[in-house]
Amino acid sequence: MATTKDTTADATSIGPFYDALHTNYVTTLGDKLDSPSSYEGAVTEHLRMSGVYWSLGALSLLRDATEVDKLMGLTTSPSSSSATTGSNISSERPAIVDWVFACYDARTGGFGGNCSGTVTGDSSSSPCPHDGHLLYTLSALQILAMADALEDERLDKEAIVKFVSSLQNEDGSFSGDEWGEVDTRFSYCALSCLALLGRLPLPKWADVEVKTDEKNAIIDIHKAVDYIISCRNFDGGFGCVPGAESHAGQVFCCIGALSIAHSLHLLNEGNPNTGSNFNDRGADLLAWWLAERQCDSGGLNGRPEKQADVCYSWWILSALSIMGRVSWINTSKLGQFILNCQDDDDGGIADRPQDMPDVYHTFFGLCGLSLIGHLEKIGDREGRKYPEVDPVFALPTALVRRLGLRAQVISECGGKVKDRLKTHAIITGAATP
Repeated sequence: MATTKDTTADATSIGPFYDALHTNYVTTLGDKLDSPSSYEGAVTEHLRMSGVYWSLGALSLLRDATEVDKLMGLTTSPSSSSATTGSNISSERPAIVDWVFACYDARTGGFGGNCSGTVTGDSSSSPCPHDGHLLYTLSALQILAMADALEDERLDKEAIVKFVSSLQNEDGSFSGDEWGEVDTRFSYCALSCLALLGRLPLPKWADVEVKTDEKNAIIDIHKAVDYIISCRNFDGGFGCVPGAESHAGQVFCCIGALSIAHSLHLLNEGNPNTGSNFNDRGADLLAWWLAERQCDSGGLNGRPEKQADVCYSWWILSALSIMGRVSWINTSKLGQFILNCQDDDDGGIADRPQDMPDVYHTFFGLCGLSLIGHLEKIGDREGRKYPEVDPVFALPTALVRRLGLRAQVISECGGKVKDRLKTHAIITGAATP
């Protein structure tokens, strides 16, 4: 069982951090995956959009925006990296922003996970985008946000808004694409996409100056929120659909969506449509379930009786951060677990110690180190200032502020709020563990 006492580490007690190796790992990964002989490149080809987002997100926590653009070729085609990889692949690669737009599926109005081959009957050599999907549409918009390209004339905002709204079902849930799979992941993706585009309608109880015209709203935000609450379980957690097992990944998606929709107060009010009631302690019940995910190793798992995995450093810490309850876990032990998962030869972070690193766990491992303040302390120790990650939008906090994105968070016990969260609307409610 996890401790509910936060043991904070000082900079001198935090283990080694391989900044240069992680930077090199991320910046050279694209060439490795594009190699014709790369097995990893072949099996991840369908989700390349998210892979690029994870890469940029990871590097954005290690370097400033200008360096990220230069190192990754975000807005301009990168120079050849043959000196480091022996490959001339990156000399042929377009700027990431141009590639993102090549993955736009005009048929659906969303972005696909990649583009490959050519369109049947099309005489041009333009690559064919994969089918539009909410997951990759969000990743694409997050990439464009990091590239300061949300106002690019190639971005058809109205078509994307129509794509997102078309995927809302009668019960308020969202399908991922036209084929109909329903999952609370897609609820988060839909609300986050609309927030990034500045088109999210807010519920009637939101504490904002401009109220939503419900008759002309793009989506039914009240049904969307009701559906999310209906996926809550007796243990306080959330599943992918009503009645599904609680899972830490789904918890983030639901808490993140409620945060974006300014509806976190519903955690303590139950669901009026189902009659559920948590006696004003719903957030505490959920936070306790999340705190119990901490294993003896210090790492976090996603469900009871599972191994710890670095990625839950994000899924769980982000939810606890939004709810003002990060102190309910031992952050010192968690930080050491993440650092133990670093590859001290080639860089990158793995799911657990001694495993092979990948960019997914590298990004979410760095997010975890950021959310518990370890990156800041490492930066102080090494004379470097690391950017912080926002727990709601999974983007650098400076970018969230610049875009004017404003969600909702719950204060810590005593009303304290971390600086990174002060851009959001704040409600009180954190209890003493």
